[in-house]
Amino acid sequence: MKTLLITLFSGLPSCLLFAQQNDSTAKISISGYVEAYYSYDFNQPTHNERPSFVYSHNRHNEFNINLGFVKAAYTSQQLRANVALMAGTYSNANLAAEPAALRNIYEANVGVKLSKNRQLWLDAGVFSSHIGFESAVSKDCWALTRSLMADNTPYYETGAKIGYTSPNEKWYLAGLVLNGWQQMRRPDGNTRLAVGTQVTYKPTSKLTFNSSTFVGSRPDDTNRNRFFHNFYGIFQLTKRWGMIADVDFGIEQRQTGASVYDSWASWAVILRYQLTPHFALAGRAEKYTDKQGIVIATATPHGFITQGFSCNLDYTPLPNVAWRMEARKLSSKDAIFEKQGKAISQTFALTTSLAISF
Repeated sequence: MKTLLITLFSGLPSCLLFAQQNDSTAKISISGYVEAYYSYDFNQPTHNERPSFVYSHNRHNEFNINLGFVKAAYTSQQLRANVALMAGTYSNANLAAEPAALRNIYEANVGVKLSKNRQLWLDAGVFSSHIGFESAVSKDCWALTRSLMADNTPYYETGAKIGYTSPNEKWYLAGLVLNGWQQMRRPDGNTRLAVGTQVTYKPTSKLTFNSSTFVGSRPDDTNRNRFFHNFYGIFQLTKRWGMIADVDFGIEQRQTGASVYDSWASWAVILRYQLTPHFALAGRAEKYTDKQGIVIATATPHGFITQGFSCNLDYTPLPNVAWRMEARKLSSKDAIFEKQGKAISQTFALTTSLAISF
């Protein structure tokens, strides 16, 4: 894998290779991440798959790899590039709509600094989503599994973005042009690009506020307008207590060219308590409301109206290692879950994972 990534970097534009030879700050680094997990869904799904709207830790009653990747990164004063190749049940589920040749790409992008004295960068390629506070790397998230809102908003994006970080590093501003709503390749018939914005404000080291928007179309060939906004805050309340609060709201055309729009919304709150330097507890409450089935279709009378509660215990014996355990319950207004061939309105799962970054 390391040889493959170095080979990929050998094909970078000549300007990058020239910079590597002449810029004393230029370097190539190799890093990686692996997360193994076991999850038991007490509904005992027949096909050993958790519900279709769950994209991480989604296999039942088997040991598996949620996400594993190896990454090569090039950095210098004026240029940067990243290539990461991945495998795991996360990539199988989350990139199922992409062509087979692209499903193992976790990250692939290049960037150039546009100002000598300012942190103004232009990046293009495949990169992490600008929406939400959670990522596919579970070790970096406060909860072991992803929230309903994270699993059903983009994890990755493909396009170009201009990002600016203020000299005091309190503000980050970005504008994006994207292929669409979590799409590397747009479906035939989808003729439109999307745009996005991100504003992050960190007044102190203990507070973070973020606002992100998406304006584009539904990720199919109907070209129906979609507008989406995400806002979250991260609060370090005390030395031991932390809180994250997140709210999403989106609207989408009911039919192509129609003036009628349907909406969906979600929220989540996570409280985290640092018991000791190596142990932490976290609890999450969340709700996702999609009555018209815009993002999560159920074909039930009330659509997808689901709330959830989870609690996890984390043990980090080393800074780059995390062993985690979580109990999570989801309850829906309609019977959207399956148990022994019957439709029921709730599900409960226990999940544990062991993750290492290097």
